Amino acid sequence: MNLTDFLTAAPEMTLLGLICVVLLADLFVDDEHRMLTFWMTIVSLLITMWVLLATAPLGRIVIFDGSYVSDPLSQILKVAAVGFVAIAFLYARDYLRANDLHKGEYYILGLLGLLGMMIMISANSMLTMYLGLETLALSQYALVALDRKNPVAAESAMKYFVLGAIASGALLYGISWVYGVTGALKFDEIALAIASDPGLNSLPLWFGIAFLIVGIAFKFGAVPFHMWLPDVYEGARTPVTLYIASAPKFAALALTLRILVDALGDLHDVWADMVMVVAVLSLLVGNIVAIAQSNIKRMLGYSTIAHIGFILIAVFCGTGKGYAAALFYTLTYVVAAAGAFGIVILLSRRGYEAENLSDFKGLNARSPWFALMMMFIMLSLTGIPPFIGFFGKLNVIDAVLSSGFTGLAVLMVLASVVGAFYYLRVVWYMYFEGTDERAVLQASADTRLVLSLNGVAVLALGIVPGWLWELCTAILG
Repeated sequence: MNLTDFLTAAPEMTLLGLICVVLLADLFVDDEHRMLTFWMTIVSLLITMWVLLATAPLGRIVIFDGSYVSDPLSQILKVAAVGFVAIAFLYARDYLRANDLHKGEYYILGLLGLLGMMIMISANSMLTMYLGLETLALSQYALVALDRKNPVAAESAMKYFVLGAIASGALLYGISWVYGVTGALKFDEIALAIASDPGLNSLPLWFGIAFLIVGIAFKFGAVPFHMWLPDVYEGARTPVTLYIASAPKFAALALTLRILVDALGDLHDVWADMVMVVAVLSLLVGNIVAIAQSNIKRMLGYSTIAHIGFILIAVFCGTGKGYAAALFYTLTYVVAAAGAFGIVILLSRRGYEAENLSDFKGLNARSPWFALMMMFIMLSLTGIPPFIGFFGKLNVIDAVLSSGFTGLAVLMVLASVVGAFYYLRVVWYMYFEGTDERAVLQASADTRLVLSLNGVAVLALGIVPGWLWELCTAILG
């Protein structure tokens, strides 16, 4: 190892050091001064972001004996992950204080989860990827059970833990089969072994790939490995749901692209059909079941499954345009998802959770501005122009059509029409339903500002989407 190695991996090492500082400092902070932990966390994220941008290499660098890679894909995903973790912490602060949950554990576990995401994003080895995945997963299990006195949260955490352990075992089992066939763990070495010996493309390797896809599908929350997602979204406290619904999606995308594209790209014909089945099931089940939900967190959980279907269909195409569309869709979806759960947090207050769709009745009368922001977000998730969600879906459909799958494109359009029902139902409640609720929305000025920018962003990005699409195309196209 040399100085270049350490500089390239400086963001992860910096974050780890800052986590230790925050952890030790929080031991000496009482509940009345817990804001100190919050601000230390935000400063830690700002420092990590600065180091990330300052040490970004111009091209692709592989270090630590081939286990770690830094490339343009890792840079954009890490920057997005750090940014949205900061947004999640900011949205959560007032809620946690109002509900006597403002503990250092939320921020420390969130930072540890971010470290896991960054390791996954830069992994160039199956073992490095698995290390990052477990770091993230263990942090999320504990976060879901943050409210120890809440039996629903405890039940959700236990379900998440048990199913997550099974999925991790499946992923590790798949890794062992791939290693047994190819004799390699690093992604580039796996790809080289497959390319140099066509005889490896046989049943044992296919068996291992099937288990890898199980692990990937679980991490994304795709059907039929989605059982945990709506229960965890509903059972966890809303700030935890916001965290799980946003930044970890970047790590899941990295997991998918690193394994299926970097390592197994030459076997696209082998894994494409498996990915398509999972994607189509996610698209159908997510949209149809979401219609029946009255809890908005559960509804957004099932809608997340549907959006994951779009991302996986883009990956299924196996083309540069498809991979770029998957990256574009993930980035733009997380912007809208963070805003949606941010509004849910804004409506909640001490002893009251705004979890039901009926809680949005008459929001326009109470707060016209945030009703407008929520409408922007719902229209973006629906895929209505000029919001950015429209261009996300359009790019995926264009990639599918370019690959010659016209029937699949038609199915995606029909599924989007179904999804419009439950998203527009929220808009209907806000603008056309009355309520006796007159509670004032309570949030700090900085939270309101960032939440407003979040809502405006889905419109602004939709008005000028070209630069982001060009960036995604330059990275993966």
